[in-house]
Amino acid sequence: MMRGNNFVLILLFFFRMQVREAQNTDVKVGIVTDVGRENSDITLLCISMSLSDFYSSHPETRTRLITTIVDSKNDVVLSAAAALDLITNKEVKAILGPWTWMQAQFMIEMGQKSQVPTVSYSATSPFLASIRSQYFFGATYDDSSQVHAIKAIIELFMWREVAPAYVDNTFGEGILPSLTNALQEINVRIPYRTVIYPNATDDEISVELLRMMNLPTRVFVVHIAKLLGSRFFAKAKEIGMMKQGYVWILTNSIADDLSIMNETEIETMEGVLGVKTYFPRSEELETFKSRWKKRFPNSDLSVYGLCAYDATTALALAIEEAGTSNLTFVKTDAMRDMSELQGLGVSQYGPKLVQALSRVRFKALAGDFQFINGQLHPSVFEIVNVDGRGGRTIGFWKKEHGLLKNLEQKPATTTTSSTWQDRLRPIIWPGDTMSVPKGWEIPTNGKRLRIGVPTNNGFKQFVKATRDPITNSTIFSGFCIDYFEAVIQAMSYDVSYDFIPFEDVNYDTAIYQVYLGLEYDAMVADTTMSANRSMYVDFSLPYTPSGIGVVVPVEESVKRSSIIFLTPLTLELWVISLLSFFIIGLVVWVLEHRVNPDFDGSVKYQISTIFWFSFSIIAFAPRERVLSFWARLVVIIWYFLVLVLTQSYTASLSSLLTSQQLDSTITSMNSLLAKGEPVGYQLSSFLLGRLQESGFSDANLVTYGSAENCDDLLSKGPQKGGISAAFMEVPYVKLFLGQYCNKYKMVETPFKFNGLGFVFPIGSPLVADVSRAILQVQESNKRLPLRFTRVNGINKAGKKITLMGQDGVNWMVLLTNENERGRMRLGRGWKGFCEAHGVKIGDSFVLELMREKDSSHVLKFCTKLNCV
Repeated sequence: MMRGNNFVLILLFFFRMQVREAQNTDVKVGIVTDVGRENSDITLLCISMSLSDFYSSHPETRTRLITTIVDSKNDVVLSAAAALDLITNKEVKAILGPWTWMQAQFMIEMGQKSQVPTVSYSATSPFLASIRSQYFFGATYDDSSQVHAIKAIIELFMWREVAPAYVDNTFGEGILPSLTNALQEINVRIPYRTVIYPNATDDEISVELLRMMNLPTRVFVVHIAKLLGSRFFAKAKEIGMMKQGYVWILTNSIADDLSIMNETEIETMEGVLGVKTYFPRSEELETFKSRWKKRFPNSDLSVYGLCAYDATTALALAIEEAGTSNLTFVKTDAMRDMSELQGLGVSQYGPKLVQALSRVRFKALAGDFQFINGQLHPSVFEIVNVDGRGGRTIGFWKKEHGLLKNLEQKPATTTTSSTWQDRLRPIIWPGDTMSVPKGWEIPTNGKRLRIGVPTNNGFKQFVKATRDPITNSTIFSGFCIDYFEAVIQAMSYDVSYDFIPFEDVNYDTAIYQVYLGLEYDAMVADTTMSANRSMYVDFSLPYTPSGIGVVVPVEESVKRSSIIFLTPLTLELWVISLLSFFIIGLVVWVLEHRVNPDFDGSVKYQISTIFWFSFSIIAFAPRERVLSFWARLVVIIWYFLVLVLTQSYTASLSSLLTSQQLDSTITSMNSLLAKGEPVGYQLSSFLLGRLQESGFSDANLVTYGSAENCDDLLSKGPQKGGISAAFMEVPYVKLFLGQYCNKYKMVETPFKFNGLGFVFPIGSPLVADVSRAILQVQESNKRLPLRFTRVNGINKAGKKITLMGQDGVNWMVLLTNENERGRMRLGRGWKGFCEAHGVKIGDSFVLELMREKDSSHVLKFCTKLNCV
């Protein structure tokens, strides 16, 4: 339909409507709009139909609206001039329009000064509410009203990052404060924003889209107008941003216009979600749509047209209620001498009309119509999924109950929903897939993750850095590196990364570098999780337990020597035992020598018999028979006492010979504080602050950098400039005691911490996926590090390897291939090995490659590191 034909048709409608008002009072109303714009022409037709329908259904009315249309030509200055002319020369009592927020801003100020209400059916910027004018009424929903529906969609699919894309003007910027606040409520991060200029060329749009494509966030909220939006999505599809993995959420600025877009425009948006203004079904709405199609078969009814229809009806009702008195403008003599802008008259009718508009309430085409603080407040939005036919309804958002498949769904069922399918109908995402995008990914053409790794770690078993003499590159190994690589392999997608060494930097400084994001995107090391550090970075789940142990020197309480067999009994007990043997023998001789020939004979023979009888009882039954009752009673009691004595002696001697008797004078941290003993803590550790808080003076705190350094300080002792105890985290304690088990022991864990974790920037979506992968690794104790198996040729399914226990016993274990990535798992034979060595699910330990034997690799079971 041509612009000229539209305007003639609109004038004919208003002429037919206004020739029947001889017996009614005319009330002048101005209309400021961009004549010729598609939606603008539709709204003018709807205004005309609204007035016609209102007066035909209310013939008893005393007033008639006489409208004057002014074309603002999509220009802010012309719209202001039009409003000035309508108020000054036409003396209109109200103005319908204008089309945009920028046009409305000046008109609202002018209406406030002249007391002429402005009723807008298309300006949706939330900034209009900030003007706080009682003479402005928004007969449409402002953009901020839909942010809670957008928030509900993002929360339902648990996306953690969202990037808004909006037009660079007040319309685009208006939604951002409300959207940002809503996303903050559910802890969703906005990593960046994309701004599109209103007159941007296709090349400029492509530059912004390519920037978005090279960043990991894949969830976008788009708030731009229809014409610019069509070009935006055409370029997005052209460069490959409408494929699987992307999520696009449209505001109603585009979603409301899907019905008037052509097939080509719809095709570029397939898979997109949209929040659309909802109009409840009613007989009046269906009748109006039917009449529209008959009268204007070539024009599609838009949301703006329905809003304009209802706004006009509301204005007609308000003017009828306000009456016809005081339809004048007042100008003082001083005003007459001013310029036209300075000398605006004041409408005496305005205050009454404002009160009437505030009280208007009726059943409109868009539902219940009522101004609350000058605005309409929606309670329902429609959620659509763009397909080849336009916007397919997949659900609704209600203010009271959130997302629902249909409006008849009972609220009780929403509280027990466990998946998004319980809230929305099936969704076809970009790329013609029904798999829910995870919301982010590491771009294949983007930058690789920069992972900082320390090179000065004192415990090389955790992180070890070596220099390759050929390539001069740094090669990292150790428990933390192997565990991180196992975690990356357990993830459902590939992550490209580079290890970047850092030297002479303590862990807190490195963590701050991750926070800044300038040098590192993550950090892999034996990093302890703490509340203070979590203020700057996010940690994965811990992959080892932690806590702070107190390690102290010990000495064997029993010296091993050639007379160790005397140690189980004290000297007093030895003397008493020997005397008891002699006394028992003597008692038996006294009772037996007169009646028993075995105890008779020469004096020398009888003395030897006494000793022989007493001591032979220890090893075997004596050859001499005992005849008297009392002698037998004595012998029975003596047998019992000898049995107890020999068994106790044997147990004590066995304990001395087979186990170490380690002892220390230090039993806890409190004993160290009480004695004022010097203690050591690990270099670059966060322990310094905790020890100072516990009461240790700086003079008694000594740092150590490695296990060897710690051993040297403990061996010297405080008398020779050493330390009495060392504080270190539990994983280090296990390694340290594995090296020096005969010299030290852990006596206490005075501090508790959450363990060692991998470090990421705050809000990084990698944290959740890495944490899930850590759980997978912990729950499967059969995996071997991928790099270890490849380097050593242990990557063939069906191959057997030999596991050597700490007791030297060998176990044959079969290797199996876990998946197409080549990760190897330990199969048959592994269960028996675990049972024999006390390995439980969640444990991690070190397997040291010893040698190859008949093409079978021999791995030695070394120090275990609990990772439960």
